[in-house]
This record gives sequence, C-alpha cells and structure tokens, in this order.
Amino acid sequence: MLAAATNGLLIGAAMVASRFALEQMPPATLAMLRYSVGALCLLPLLLMIRRVRFERRDLLPVALLGIVQFGVLVGLLNWGLQRMPSARAALIFATFPLLTMLLAAALRLEQMTLAKTAGVLLTFSGVALALGDKVLATGGAAGWWGEAAVFASALCGAICSVFYRPYVRKYPTLQVSWFAMVASVAFLALLATNENFFDHWPRFDAAGWGAVLFVGFASAAAYFLWLWALAHTSPTRVTVFVSISPPTAALLGWALLAEPLSPLFFAALACLAGGLWLANR
Repeated sequence: MLAAATNGLLIGAAMVASRFALEQMPPATLAMLRYSVGALCLLPLLLMIRRVRFERRDLLPVALLGIVQFGVLVGLLNWGLQRMPSARAALIFATFPLLTMLLAAALRLEQMTLAKTAGVLLTFSGVALALGDKVLATGGAAGWWGEAAVFASALCGAICSVFYRPYVRKYPTLQVSWFAMVASVAFLALLATNENFFDHWPRFDAAGWGAVLFVGFASAAAYFLWLWALAHTSPTRVTVFVSISPPTAALLGWALLAEPLSPLFFAALACLAGGLWLANR
C-alpha cells in the first residue's frame, strides 16, 4: 500500500515538474527526454531479471502500445499542461483508472457493478466541477483544447492498460515496459526533430535539466512501484491511489508555481476521490 501511495505522489509531482520544464522546451522534446531517462533508470533492473525472447509477431503490437502509452499519451499531456494548471490536469488525468474499467467492461473483461457505475458517474461529476470555473470564465467551450488533450491522454492510458494484458501475461512485465518505452523514444525522436531539438545543443538552464531528470526518474520509479504493488496486493487497491496525484499536484503547483487553489477545485477533488473509492471498494 505504501508503494501504491508513493506511485500516486510521484505522478502528481511529475505533473508539476513537467509544467515547469515546459517553460523551456516543447512537449515532444520533454517527452523524449523523460522516457530516455526513464529507460536508463529501468535498464539495471532489466538486466537483473530472467530475459525472455519476444516472439516476432509480438514485437510490433508491443512497440505500438509503447508509442501510444509513452509517446502519444505524454505528448498530449504535455501539450495540455502548457495551457492549464497542473492541478486541473492531474484531476482530469486521474480518471484513467475508471476509463479502464469502462473499456474492460465493454470488452467483457470485467463486470460493471452498481457501485462501479455510481463511482464512474461521481468521478465525472468531479471533472465537470473542475471545468465549471472555466465555463464561467470563458462563457462556453472556447479554449478547452488543453482539457480535451489531457482527457485524451487519460483515454490512451486506459486503452493501453487493457490491451497490454496478453503481453504482460506472456512476458515479464518489466521487459515489456522497457521495450515499449524504448520504442516510444524512437517515435518521440521523430517528433522532437520537428521541434528542432537536434539542430543544436539544448539551451536549458540547470533548473530545466533538473526538472527533466526528476520527471524521468519519477516516471521510472512510479512505474516500478506500481508493478511491485500489483505483485503484492489487488489491482483495485493499487489503482485507487492514483487519486493522490491531484492534491499532490495542487499543493506543489500552489507552493512552487503560484497556481491558485479555488474552492470549486476542492469540491471536484472530493467527488473524484469519492468516485474512485466507490468504484474500487
């Protein structure tokens, strides 16, 4: 449970550090550097486990899942973080466990109970509250592209969580994760080329490089702790701790980036936490 809780804290902290780093670098560049650092952090662990050779037919699906999970997902998330506070982004992104439940139920991999359905409705009520102050401020849906991008990134996470299932059953989870992460780095390198990353040495200051290293390490550590927690307790008990990430991002964003905390956000947070608890109880 401590590992799962630490995973939630790291997700929220990485949101804030990413938003800080995005002031100095574009989204694809940050995503490429993030998972390059993450892959290097996981490499020593990979060398310690029993290696299993991938079947040729599984290489492309795992690589595509990695591109979606570590490339498209994080690219959308970083793009959204450029346009909204990290607390709001963390709140929207924290819906991905429930999106996973909905997708698994649609594919008949998991049964949707009354409690899970109520939890889904309560969670999306929280998201509506989180966006409510933006509606009042803008008078409509104008400028919602940041929120839509973060929600799309959560949906990408849900899709990958479901379709990874046959491969993590067939191969060691850490090996699948590392291969998928490396595949995403190759994909993100192409996107970073369009952002002129390879034209000259990156002009980040020490704080920017520190944020990149922290986000990369946090990504690797969070994923490792998530896998370790799954090996010692049920998936629902692990997933529910993702709800720790929004208050973590809110408090760190307020303390480090001077992002405001509104009463409406706390009402949304209460709905989200209650929905996650109800869906996972």
